[in-house]
Amino acid sequence: MSSDKPNLKRMDNVGIVVEALDDAIAFFAELGLRLEGRGLIEGEWAGRVTGLGTQRVEIAMLVTPDGHSRLELSRFLAPQVIGDHRNAPVNALGYLRVMFEVDDIDDTLTRLRRHGAQLVGEVVQYEDSYRLCYIRGPEGLLIGLAQEISKR
Repeated sequence: MSSDKPNLKRMDNVGIVVEALDDAIAFFAELGLRLEGRGLIEGEWAGRVTGLGTQRVEIAMLVTPDGHSRLELSRFLAPQVIGDHRNAPVNALGYLRVMFEVDDIDDTLTRLRRHGAQLVGEVVQYEDSYRLCYIRGPEGLLIGLAQEISKR
């Protein structure tokens, strides 16, 4: 049976590989995500999905307050991490950042700075709609913040 519509149901999660899992969990919890679960994923079956062979990965799944989006944080124990794209500039090709909408961008920045967040440029206003900024979070991860200031 053919359909003109795709089979897509939802975006399940965004995955980020980190070195310090506890620090990353604390940062994203401060942002407002809730730790949904944490565990060790290992074995040949997991390597068949990733193409890495036998692997051991400690993961943490965090969920947004609305329950619709998830962030999977992974710390590879084996095989060893072989690349590092965390400090890529904003105009680099490939995965760049994840963006979150917040109620109060100034308050959020104050709280996240206590976890090491640094503003990349500055907080700017887009028309009468949003205030936006990029920050570098734990381990230099690029994260966008958006605060809606008026309903369009």
